[in-house]
Amino acid sequence: MSQNQIKDFNFFYAFLPIIILVGFLACNIYFFADDATGGPNQIALLIATAFAIILANRIGFSWKKMQKGMVNSIKSALPAILILLMIGALAGTWMISGIVPAMIFYGLDILNPTIFLFAACIISAIVSIATGSSWTTVATVGVALLGIGQVMGLSNGLIAGAIISGAYFGDKMSPLSDTTNLAPAMAGTDLFTHIRYMMYTTFPTMTITLIIFLVLGLNYSGSADASSISTMQAAISSKFNINPVLFLVPVFVIFLIIKKVDALPALFLGTMVGAVFAIIFQPQIIKNISGISDNYTFASYKTFMQTLSGSVSVTTTNDEVNNLLSTKGMAGMMNTIWLIFCAMAFGGAMEAAGFLKKITATIMKGVKSTGSLIASTAGTCLFFNATASDQYLAIVVPGRMFADVYEEIGLAPENLSRTLEDSGTVTSVLIPWNTCGAVQSSVLGVATGEYAVYCFFNWMSPIVTVLFGYFNIKIRKLVKK
Repeated sequence: MSQNQIKDFNFFYAFLPIIILVGFLACNIYFFADDATGGPNQIALLIATAFAIILANRIGFSWKKMQKGMVNSIKSALPAILILLMIGALAGTWMISGIVPAMIFYGLDILNPTIFLFAACIISAIVSIATGSSWTTVATVGVALLGIGQVMGLSNGLIAGAIISGAYFGDKMSPLSDTTNLAPAMAGTDLFTHIRYMMYTTFPTMTITLIIFLVLGLNYSGSADASSISTMQAAISSKFNINPVLFLVPVFVIFLIIKKVDALPALFLGTMVGAVFAIIFQPQIIKNISGISDNYTFASYKTFMQTLSGSVSVTTTNDEVNNLLSTKGMAGMMNTIWLIFCAMAFGGAMEAAGFLKKITATIMKGVKSTGSLIASTAGTCLFFNATASDQYLAIVVPGRMFADVYEEIGLAPENLSRTLEDSGTVTSVLIPWNTCGAVQSSVLGVATGEYAVYCFFNWMSPIVTVLFGYFNIKIRKLVKK
């Protein structure tokens, strides 16, 4: 059927696949709880995708058209999938090399439960600004901070909330971040104007976040004490050669990304250097994992392959430490990749049929003022994060859709770019089936529902940007030439 033979459809028709998806996701949460991302949510996405294709076919869209949309959507996620696989490999080599154990060991000396959440948020923010990547920050420093917090007796959700809050603050404000470059490109402004204008909403939100974490820390009454921390450190040092030289590897990775080396090659090099450090500094670990004691070359090769591809664990005399010293390599990321494929297929089908465009166009009818426009933009970003399951779509599509509207009512494009980041970038990690939510949950081993409530920076950001719109705070107008 040709394009001019496509039948018209209303908002409810376009929204039906989302109703189906939400219904299945709700059932999955009820029946499977945190295990929903282990398969049930993937099936829910596929069923909703099939339903969207059937509806699209009824109004004139061919299977080939829908298939092309899904394939293009999945293609857009391939770089993220490659990075995810490399993160799994990096986590493995950084564990057996002693890098992550060293971070935990020294962190226990420096940090204490009272200031830990406050410090973890700041550390994550600094690393993320330097690297421009929340994913890299969470997968490296974040994993180590999680281990330290667990030893101190803090809950996983609270620790992950502090790490993710800091990581997404840094990702949002870093000129090296892809989303920080994407948002102004979509809105029609330049990078540094965009970053300067984000400061008005981002810094107050981060300040409130840090105050909350500091108050929570001051009221902390955990179970860990000095003797238990010493026991943990003794268990780690009994298996690993712990020394500050190991920190040269993460410093090297941060240096590469500051020098604008792309994330994938930087993570690959970090993985390889981590493997070299494992061979140099942890010969006993190499021999234990490989089971080969008479040929160190063969032992190193076998351990290297096993660590990058599959599960590896180091056993000590302390059960709590044992939980920290295990990785799943690339194989541990396969379930998350399955979720991403299914999510992108659903988003691609909805976009190819024009359903997403119809839904967002309907939202536009409610725009009456600057505040309602910014609220509609924020709501649309959240909508795309939840339906298209991708933060890039949550920036690109609303950015293109609202750019002319902002210009028509005399608002400078940096208002739009700021709203895209305040609502699109930071909220993606709060949605379990979004690529960001799925990745961070998998990397940290903490369910999205467990940490989302503690990601104060992430869920407060869209609220703050909407309040700025309604109260007309730092809303820059276009200057007529």
